Amino acid sequence: MNPTTLQKLHGIRTFIFDIDGVLTPGTVLVTEEGHMLRSVNIKDGYALQHAVKQGYNIAIISGGNSEGMLKRFRGLGIQEIYLGQKNKVAAFEKVCSDFGVNPSDVAYTGDDMPDLPVLQRAGLSVCPADAASDILAICNQVLPTNGGQGCARTLLETAMKLHNTWHNEDSHTW
Repeated sequence: MNPTTLQKLHGIRTFIFDIDGVLTPGTVLVTEEGHMLRSVNIKDGYALQHAVKQGYNIAIISGGNSEGMLKRFRGLGIQEIYLGQKNKVAAFEKVCSDFGVNPSDVAYTGDDMPDLPVLQRAGLSVCPADAASDILAICNQVLPTNGGQGCARTLLETAMKLHNTWHNEDSHTW
């Protein structure tokens, strides 16, 4: 990660993620019945639940609305989940209020135009390597992986290693 990102990560303990294109590859499999299926990365899941257990503020803001995604992220211990959001800024401000943090103390990861206004407000704007060109142009950090291929893992692992919370004596849960 670039030096500016590493410097900002030292003070960040709140991470917000979009789902489609960030925590999923951005593709949707549609069944004959009209059900929309998404895939998520297990390594992202590990990092998300580990961060929650280590006391980080983790939230999800998505324009999509999927009961399966809600169950998946609740199962990882994430409580702040906002699905079906047409106005992601309002959800972002609510998350900041709920966690009692300033927007400048938040890292937001998004990949497409609905994320742009939030990326512009967050203290650290992050996107996957395959984000839309307008998003790539404005983010503080472009991650080395595409959406759904470990973006959350890369960001959270880097931050937690900086904070010495990635793997220490208290972090083993197995």
